[in-house]
Amino acid sequence: MAPSSKAEKKAAVDAAAWMFNVVTSVGIIIVNKALMGGYGFSFATTLTGLHFVTTTLMTLVLRMLGYVQPSHLPFSELLKFVFFANFSIVGMNVSLMWNSVGFYQIAKLSMIPVSCLLEVCLDKIRYSRDTKLSIGVVLLGVGVCTVTDVSVNTKGFVAAFIAVWSTSLQQYYVHYLQRKYSLSSFNLLGHTAPAQAGSLLLLGPVLDYWLTNKRVDRYAYDTPSVMFITLSCTIAVGTNLSQFICIGRFTAVSFQVLGHMKTILVLIMGFFFFGREGLNLHVVVGMIIAVVGMMWYGNASSKPGGKERWSHSLPTNKTESK
Repeated sequence: MAPSSKAEKKAAVDAAAWMFNVVTSVGIIIVNKALMGGYGFSFATTLTGLHFVTTTLMTLVLRMLGYVQPSHLPFSELLKFVFFANFSIVGMNVSLMWNSVGFYQIAKLSMIPVSCLLEVCLDKIRYSRDTKLSIGVVLLGVGVCTVTDVSVNTKGFVAAFIAVWSTSLQQYYVHYLQRKYSLSSFNLLGHTAPAQAGSLLLLGPVLDYWLTNKRVDRYAYDTPSVMFITLSCTIAVGTNLSQFICIGRFTAVSFQVLGHMKTILVLIMGFFFFGREGLNLHVVVGMIIAVVGMMWYGNASSKPGGKERWSHSLPTNKTESK
């Protein structure tokens, strides 16, 4: 196959993976908003546990069908990943409860520079001036869109700090494990989803009761709410898989930068579906700035020297497949 054909094929697969992540991520946000806002199902951590149960079932079916080959992930690496991933989920939920919406959004934006720092320190990545500036433009645009009231308290700051670092480490680790152990997205999910499902279903009801003072087993389940829970779990399979695919094909930083396109789409969809006020001039200007920054980042980071490793490649442990 000619180099140009390979490049075009890779670009097409990258675009498809990205669109898959955008569609499923925006879809699950809309469904969860309806579930929690319309039906009062406020048990976010338990719901996430159910998401990973569904994802585990998907990986088991694919393994039975032969689409997922046997692979190896050391138990110590699995423990570290689950530790970061669960702290990310719990930290984000607690941060949202203890902080103002404005500070919560600032915390989410700070994941980009933290992810950059991890890549610089751990992977010896070097960013060009244009790449750094484009990231700054994205941060500015999304900040204008989303940051309104900003108030900080000590416990909220601690929760946000834990959420930002654990989420950044979890996303970095997705890329790291796929490279080091030559794992596909399906294989990595097959290792991590069962562990996350079990731990979150044990932790979720306790944490949700602490956050909401409500018990998940006493929720008034009915046909519509169960249908929305089922739909949320079904879409979550695509969200979890597409996240692993995108981070594996790109990096955690690219996933964060381009991921703010989802933030913009959620704002627009929220305006149309939920009748929210707030799609005013400064929000539209912020959206435009963010999109320009994302386009600039895509162009700058793909150029020679835009984003490159200046040390030896990470050694890999090839997993044999039979």
